[in-house]
Amino acid sequence: MNLPNRLTLLRIFFVPLIVFVFVFPFAQYGIVFGHIAVGFVTLPIVNLIALGLFALASITDFFDGYLARKNHQISTFGKFMDPIADKLLVNTMFILFAIQGLIPVIAVLVMIWRDVFVDGLRMLAAEKGRVVSAGYMGKLKTVVQMLTIMLILVSNLPFELYNLPVSNFLLWFSVVVSIISGVGYFRQLSSLVLESK
Repeated sequence: MNLPNRLTLLRIFFVPLIVFVFVFPFAQYGIVFGHIAVGFVTLPIVNLIALGLFALASITDFFDGYLARKNHQISTFGKFMDPIADKLLVNTMFILFAIQGLIPVIAVLVMIWRDVFVDGLRMLAAEKGRVVSAGYMGKLKTVVQMLTIMLILVSNLPFELYNLPVSNFLLWFSVVVSIISGVGYFRQLSSLVLESK
């Protein structure tokens, strides 16, 4: 297995690690991380730990693609697993945020519905011998989603200090881009979906 594919698998490994940081009852075992005050904004240190893990996972997303192109190591495994790793990482974070009441559930549902729809298209394409890699809009969706997650983890700082809801704006922008990219995949593979036989 080449290095880009190992980085993709490493990104998947980070997912349960981040979930552990969020859901483990540290206080029950006498572990208290506390908070950091930035102006009038209180930032949980647990969020900063999760941010560090998430940032490392996000960096692997850049380098696996960069190295695959640079070293001519683009593979079927990479084309298939890279978007799955992205979705596992991003959707897990959004679900955790929704559980905590930090973001609207409907935004998360729309993005997950889009991903399920696109994955269905990919499976159909795979049955026909076609491997569909992420398009421009799909990559833009992932980048915007990752930026949104990072801002939510830092409680929308520094924008929160100026009462600018940038993380909320990026969240809904992510929803719009998700829908547009999903439509793009459907248009790209519509001949397979609508064929009569």
